[in-house]
Amino acid sequence: MLESDILIFDIIALEWAIALLAVAVFVIAGGFVDWSGRRELRSLTAKRRPTGEPAWHHLSAEEALARLDGGHEGLSPQEARQRLDTHGPNRLPEPKTRGPWLRFLAQFHNVLIYVLLAAGVVTALLQHWLDAGVIFGVVLVNAAIGFVQEGKAEDALKAIRNMLSPQAMVWRSGRLVTLDAAALVPGDLVQLQSGDKVPADLRLVRTKGLQIEEAPLTGESVPVDKSVAALPAQTPLADRRCMAYSGTLVTHGQGTGVVAATGADTEIGRISALVANVEQLTTPLLRQMAQFGRWLTAAILVLASVSFAFGILVRNYTAAEMFLASVGLAVAAIPEGLPAIMTITLAIGVQRMAARNAIIRRLPAVETLGTVGIICSDKTGTLTRNAMTVASVHTGARALTVTGTGYDPHGAFMHDGDALLRPQDDAQLMEALRAVVLCNDASLEEHDGAPWRVHGDPMEGALLVAAVKAGIDLEAVGKHWPRTDLIPFESGHKFMATLHHSHEGESFIYVKGAPEALLDKCARERREDGDAQLDRGAWEAHMESLAAAGQRVLAVAVKPAEPHRSELDFQDVDGDLTLLGLFGLMDPPREEAIAAVRTCRNAGIRVKMITGDHAATARAIARQVGLANPDDALTGAQLDALDDAELRRRAQEVDIYARVTPEHKLRLVQLLQQSGAVVAMTGDGVNDAPALKRADVGVAMGINGTEAAKEAAEMVLADDNFASIANAVEEGRTVYDNLKKAILFILPTNGGEALVVLGAILFGFHEFPLTPVQILWVNMITAVTLALALAFEPPEPGVMTRPPRNARQPVLTALFLWRIAYVSLILTAGTFGLFLWEQYQGAPIEQARTVAVNTLVMFEIFYLFNSRYMTAPVLNREGLFGNRYVLYAVGLLLIFQLAFTYLPPMQTLFGTAAIDAGIWLRIVLVAASVLFIVELEKALVRRGRR
Repeated sequence: MLESDILIFDIIALEWAIALLAVAVFVIAGGFVDWSGRRELRSLTAKRRPTGEPAWHHLSAEEALARLDGGHEGLSPQEARQRLDTHGPNRLPEPKTRGPWLRFLAQFHNVLIYVLLAAGVVTALLQHWLDAGVIFGVVLVNAAIGFVQEGKAEDALKAIRNMLSPQAMVWRSGRLVTLDAAALVPGDLVQLQSGDKVPADLRLVRTKGLQIEEAPLTGESVPVDKSVAALPAQTPLADRRCMAYSGTLVTHGQGTGVVAATGADTEIGRISALVANVEQLTTPLLRQMAQFGRWLTAAILVLASVSFAFGILVRNYTAAEMFLASVGLAVAAIPEGLPAIMTITLAIGVQRMAARNAIIRRLPAVETLGTVGIICSDKTGTLTRNAMTVASVHTGARALTVTGTGYDPHGAFMHDGDALLRPQDDAQLMEALRAVVLCNDASLEEHDGAPWRVHGDPMEGALLVAAVKAGIDLEAVGKHWPRTDLIPFESGHKFMATLHHSHEGESFIYVKGAPEALLDKCARERREDGDAQLDRGAWEAHMESLAAAGQRVLAVAVKPAEPHRSELDFQDVDGDLTLLGLFGLMDPPREEAIAAVRTCRNAGIRVKMITGDHAATARAIARQVGLANPDDALTGAQLDALDDAELRRRAQEVDIYARVTPEHKLRLVQLLQQSGAVVAMTGDGVNDAPALKRADVGVAMGINGTEAAKEAAEMVLADDNFASIANAVEEGRTVYDNLKKAILFILPTNGGEALVVLGAILFGFHEFPLTPVQILWVNMITAVTLALALAFEPPEPGVMTRPPRNARQPVLTALFLWRIAYVSLILTAGTFGLFLWEQYQGAPIEQARTVAVNTLVMFEIFYLFNSRYMTAPVLNREGLFGNRYVLYAVGLLLIFQLAFTYLPPMQTLFGTAAIDAGIWLRIVLVAASVLFIVELEKALVRRGRR
């Protein structure tokens, strides 16, 4: 070997060693940042709830006060300060978030980015600064996208922390004071009233008509009546009526509770720890491409090493020549444009989904949507409207159904399928509706065409809406029968009573409440021909039928009062009431959700309902929306009784899960994933956040969803419409199809280039058909133009009638590998053939290489049309002209190639030469062959499938 060769070899080897060291530094830095970030985040869970903590709902109020060393006058300021030092402030612990620099470095911890970095380093070493700039620019764009979207777990924790109440009314030494909620300590006595956000987990000691909305925590669709009675130790979270939990909202009444837990020890804090400790899964495509990247890297190293040894030992190349030839082989085999095309295709999918009300927060989730086989959906606000509606009215004369949904007072009363055009003609119906209007503390309003809103209890608001549907003027009724006195609703007596008088001096008592409580007080029932003896059995049958339909039942009754009576007490309503009717209320399913569930079933996707509501209500909604198995349901208590193996088996059959906790939701998602399913989880509450993060695709509601749910999810629905999920799945399947088309297009190019270089080594060429810079030109320019056009392909016919693809199925199937191999051979044969032909004609090496490059590019142009459909024929109007972006890309690439061939600066930069029209004709004729050969192969594949 000559000394100059040794010197060149040493310089190149040194450059490569520096390049590989730089890539290794990125790999190690990215890996360390990723590992340290996960370790820091999971450290949040180090503080666990003390194992000896009692079940506060199982203790009586006095026992809870004693265990917490509290009293009915509250703590003294000195005792409160000591406990604050011991327990710390009432706020969730904030994680040590990574700084911007570390967050940015973490974006490089990805095998696809390593491929791009290697390609960029190779290009820079070849001193092709333009291409190196493009490659590193793509890397920076990828990093910027990831940097912006980084920190989902930290944001979810921050959103949960923001749910804590900023102020609290607390008894301290017998005086009621207002404090920062962070100053609360266990044993403090907190006063609650309507409109308050509960500041900590409280064991209630006194209540008066207290109702708390716990939907964000439990999924319960209506406010929960609270009491002070102790409950069994195994009572589920949603049924703990003697507890008030941090972050929930008081909607009615008053109460007092002793602080049982603060900060991280609250139920909200426990969910925060769950979110922090949940492992976030990578997507199927990223897993497959990571595996493909490892295989490709190993194959390139082996092939380059073998060719290096073959060239030196068999063909007598110098080490410097073979090193550069191996570099060319590696550059040819690396699909530099593929990671960029993947990112751009996913980004285009994000834009398409945004136009259909699905906002993607994490780019790879676009592709994952195409593999979803199970959607675990919350009920309240997702499948349903989260707006209580009167669905049924039973009077003594008839059973009526009420149309319309939500708080919009438009609808009709139906009897045996016929609309009652004039409900005013039904005296019993109108009296029952007038009663629920008067015995009601809610109000209904509309402002400037905005949606109707209810102020007060949602169930009372639904009763007002039903009255307006019947033509009742709410304001006029209130003025004609003004209220004199009332007995407010409390969970102890389960009814509300109001005393009214007319301007004629008549007085009436209206009572509304739980039917089992009112039936005991009723002696008669109202009928068309007057009052009659109460037929209790018939009314109980009506109650059972309404409950079986998933409806919440309210009864309403009336009793005449003494004229000019001004006060009301319990003795007045203890008996001798006349029952007017029963009202069945429910949170109805969205009409669009019913259609979306049907679409999902046609697409092979199973929808499962996971809710904190009651099983009977969940079954009724399941039947209405059309779940596959609306009859079987598992409750939270039943889930706890099943081991993982049995629950995994039952989860394949059961579609309804009721009265569940956040741990149940998370466990179900994990077990379904262990069974091989790709799971999407929808939800809107804080209780959904851990499962949203664990799911392959977390889907949060954008309008009614909590910030904690949005931050934990990959996708947010801008319209809170379950139907948007079906649209997103269609876009996800289209995106994956387009990614496969891009891969199927790009890899034969790399295969053809690598075979050209490898063939030149095998045959002992000292002047190669393609130089490394020319290979980079072909790779990058075709990726930017031709492959990018495939990202705009529309959905293929029947995309939502085929089953979900198997997430474990590799991207490179047998058919793909076969097509990549034989298309690579076609490209190699044509490119090599015309290169040899030019040399045989005595053309200079620059002209022969120019012909080789343009032949390779023209092959790709014709093959692009083949790639539009994987197996369907393309030789038709739609196949050739159906995607205008393909035509734009072809035109743009031809302009680039003309510049590549004829512009002097490009000739100098790439070592090309001008060619005449006859040569162009030969190139086009040879390159066109791939279009017809691949279409013939597709026809044979289709025939074989028949």
